Amino acid sequence: MQTQHTQYKRSDLLKVSGRVDSATSPQFADAINAILDAGRFKIIIDMSEVEFISSAGLRVLVNAQKVCKRYNRGEIVLSNLPPKIYSAMDLAGFTTLFKIFDDVLTAVGNL
Repeated sequence: MQTQHTQYKRSDLLKVSGRVDSATSPQFADAINAILDAGRFKIIIDMSEVEFISSAGLRVLVNAQKVCKRYNRGEIVLSNLPPKIYSAMDLAGFTTLFKIFDDVLTAVGNL
């Protein structure tokens, strides 16, 4: 798994590629926590190149969402979800926890 962080004026974009599983979820959590530790709580996660996400990866997303939404500071939104990742998140009931957009530009505009 690889991550690429881009900071914008009002939000941050984290592009994730590869497999997010129990072996790589600590790296995923570290990437998100680095953004949160900088005091930035409006995060777009581009998942266009994610091949697989396990429950460990989903747990990282939910925990980060809790931190972002605390005190109404911001939120995590997801963009470019591949169909199989979307269906897995839908099956787990996670699609109601996140705003999901078809592309990064729309996500940035709505955050």
